[in-house]
Amino acid sequence: MVDVCIIGSGAGASPVAYELSQAGFKVVVLEKGAWLKKEDFFKDEIAACRRSTYTPRLDQEQHVIEVAGEDATPTSVSGWDFWNGSLVGGSSNLMSGYFHRMKPQDFKLLSTYGAIKGANIVDWPIDYETLEPYYEKVERLVGVSGRVVAHTFGEPRSTKDFPYEPTIEHGITAWFDGACEKQGITPLPTPRAILPRAQGARMGCSYSGYCGSYGCATGAKGSAREALLEPALKSGNLEIIARAHVTHLDSDASSIRAAHYVDYEGNTHTIEAKIFVVACQAVETSRLLLNSKNGYFPQGMANSSGHVGKNMLFSAGGSGSGVFYYEDFSKESVAMLRQMGAFVNRSLQAWYELQDHSTTIKGGTVDFLWEHPNPVSKAKRLLNQELLWGDALKTKLLAHFKTKRTLLFEIFCDWLPTDGTHVTLDPSVKDRYGFAVARIHLDAHKEDLRAAKAIAPRCEALLKSMGAKDIATNLSYMPPQNLQAGGCRFGKDPATSVLDANCKAHDLDNLYVTDGSFMPTGGSVPYTWTIYANAFRVADSILERFKKG
Repeated sequence: MVDVCIIGSGAGASPVAYELSQAGFKVVVLEKGAWLKKEDFFKDEIAACRRSTYTPRLDQEQHVIEVAGEDATPTSVSGWDFWNGSLVGGSSNLMSGYFHRMKPQDFKLLSTYGAIKGANIVDWPIDYETLEPYYEKVERLVGVSGRVVAHTFGEPRSTKDFPYEPTIEHGITAWFDGACEKQGITPLPTPRAILPRAQGARMGCSYSGYCGSYGCATGAKGSAREALLEPALKSGNLEIIARAHVTHLDSDASSIRAAHYVDYEGNTHTIEAKIFVVACQAVETSRLLLNSKNGYFPQGMANSSGHVGKNMLFSAGGSGSGVFYYEDFSKESVAMLRQMGAFVNRSLQAWYELQDHSTTIKGGTVDFLWEHPNPVSKAKRLLNQELLWGDALKTKLLAHFKTKRTLLFEIFCDWLPTDGTHVTLDPSVKDRYGFAVARIHLDAHKEDLRAAKAIAPRCEALLKSMGAKDIATNLSYMPPQNLQAGGCRFGKDPATSVLDANCKAHDLDNLYVTDGSFMPTGGSVPYTWTIYANAFRVADSILERFKKG
């Protein structure tokens, strides 16, 4: 028997593994994906975009997606891949690394902005001040680069600045800053979980431009594997078992007794531990608990409340773009636009709150970035996703490389938790081991795009003032599957939440959930930094528990 068994190895799992193993406790991490290291990552465009290299094959493991008003469809049929990364370190290997803290008002959405009909909004059982020291810890240990700039919606900090200076910035930032100044907006250097220079065993950024969807070949990106798991292995107290697919958990009336997993060869194994931590990413965490029903928990493990899988969160908002045609600019400006690798490194939070008539509503965060340098996407038609061939493909690729540069913006707003967006077990579709797959029910709240609709025109105006053309915005009620949270929300009342304030299951004395599942609301930022920070907080709670015996 080990001290702690952790299921999953991403941003929610790695801080617990790091802290507990460093403190001398025996920890086992079970990860169903492969164990790839930075030496295994290449800028292979076909592998990242057209193959299931870092995610399960949909003919072996899939989901069923049910959009409100439409028939439920297995993803093996639709091709809608809801996996984000199945490998040691999880999807943190493949993130772009935009790290924004949640703000004090994000922790008390209900009491700050009031109820919204049809939305299950609640305040968090903890506040920003409780999590702030752990945000700072992530900055140091995972490595966050940037520069703190005072602005209207800046959150309180215990340190004056980030521990690492910003990564190299593209020349377009001068245009962007000038456009913001004309409109009275404060541009923010984007905090990123990317090292600008070498630190310990990790190298600094190589500025290839291949961040999102790609693993980092230098170790600069603050993935769970690179930043926390590999250092934790040096303690001698951490064991990582890759290609270990956990199928279900066993329990008695009050405690988890064992985790059962299948290895790559199809052999079954059992791990017993004093403490179990589930961090499989939100959809799969709910699925695992629901698949672990027994006589003590007939609705699923830790689900006496009936809330496992409920109130799933994604991210509301959308994206937009503007094109800088080289023919419109001087040779000097074109030479600057052609610069590759350096980051735009600009965000806006000027609209984190908005005035809608006499009402203050929650707004959002906007990140600006160059279009991904991967040209494979240019082989697709924009509208119907059919592949381009021959002269049409050649013309599009030539234009991509020689005539223009496209600047994107991404808007992040609160996705409202509702009864309609949740996870259940599909009654008929099974995975390759015979266990029910997750059925993802999607029914966005009509208010989810309210803030984004107000923000998008302001971003378009900025691009236009910079000289961009063909400006367009795509706002959609369909969720980005790489931003998952909810399903096991934490709270004070066991009747309306799955976890307590320390992310321990109300129903079981040795089960914790530390991925984004715990979040009752998501804030108007990407989730990864908050997941890291909260997992460090939970690790401290577990350490305190061990100290007390």
